[in-house]
Amino acid sequence: MLDIAEFIGTLAFALSGYFVGVKAKLDFLGIFITSFLTALGGGVLRDLLVEREPLSFVDPTFPTIVLTVIMIATLLKLHKNSSLENKSYFIISDTLGLVSFAISGTLVALNANFSIFGVFLTALITAVGGGVLRDMLINKVPLLLKSDFYGSVAIVVAVMIYILDRFGMTNIFWITLVFGFGVGLRLIAYYRDWHLPKLT
Repeated sequence: MLDIAEFIGTLAFALSGYFVGVKAKLDFLGIFITSFLTALGGGVLRDLLVEREPLSFVDPTFPTIVLTVIMIATLLKLHKNSSLENKSYFIISDTLGLVSFAISGTLVALNANFSIFGVFLTALITAVGGGVLRDMLINKVPLLLKSDFYGSVAIVVAVMIYILDRFGMTNIFWITLVFGFGVGLRLIAYYRDWHLPKLT
């Protein structure tokens, strides 16, 4: 389950990082960096938290996925499209990455025997950490701080998996249901413009 979540998250976030790099008019190296940070940055932060070697540093599979996504997206001329961040495929790829990495972060934290707060924080960092690093690099306010129920989705997913773990139900069937629920929640929140309450 962890490997599947890592694969889907890396693939999806590499694509969304590519779109952000293109919109920022970066060169090819810059686009690779934004894709790499988006796809792997949160996982590196997570692995450092649980005191293990970052997976993307020891397994070439994940950097290779990022490179492959960049090459295919470039060959398909996705960089020719305008307003990329408003396109459905950007929203969907970003959503898949968010939910996948929230799941992988939760599972890693549970395996590390973290407390409930450690589990939720690890899930949030894994899901949004790469995007925050990317946005800071291009001098942009991170989506986590200004957008529509974004980080909240990662926390909701973590809560659901934590509850499943308490009942010994963290199998592929239930994790898949949580994945589907998280994706649906994020898409509904985006298209219905849901926001958390703000101080006035």
